[in-house]
Amino acid sequence: MVTEKVVLVDEDGTPTGTELKETVHSARTPLHLAFSCHVLDPAGQVLVTRRSLGKLTWPGVWTNSFCGHPQPDEPVADAVVRRAEDELGLRIREVRLVLPRFRYRAVDAAGVVENELCPVYEAITDDEPRPNPDEVAEARWSAPEALGVALRATPWAFSPWFVEQAREMRLYAGTGAGALQDEAAPR
Repeated sequence: MVTEKVVLVDEDGTPTGTELKETVHSARTPLHLAFSCHVLDPAGQVLVTRRSLGKLTWPGVWTNSFCGHPQPDEPVADAVVRRAEDELGLRIREVRLVLPRFRYRAVDAAGVVENELCPVYEAITDDEPRPNPDEVAEARWSAPEALGVALRATPWAFSPWFVEQAREMRLYAGTGAGALQDEAAPR
């Protein structure tokens, strides 16, 4: 078994050290480097996943296709490709950075904090997902419009980073400019 580390960063994204992945997430999680990826099929369907019930943060919550942490000295784009295979058994192509400076901090119901500088990518796959059950409980393809409706109607059913990313990306066609911003914002 490989010991994974996360890269700690300062507010500007400059690496300041590393910490073991298994111990970094707590009530006082330091800012660290991560990434998110939104995967589409050639027809434009969006892959959403439900986090494994064994996950430390947001277990069982629906989210974007996958997330992860680059290892020290690993280019983030390489980590995206690696994680697609590890988490979902996917070969991805046309990997494109869409939100280079996305950052969020969120606290889940158990009090565990996510505190990440998290560049966001989009990618295409021709594969059907084969989820790693330690990471993903379910995976579904969704029409972008339907996903936009669900995100607006029930933002609490999704990971907070997914809702924020969707707002910033205006990812889902048919939602109208700013629709996720206006309707899914916490009240």
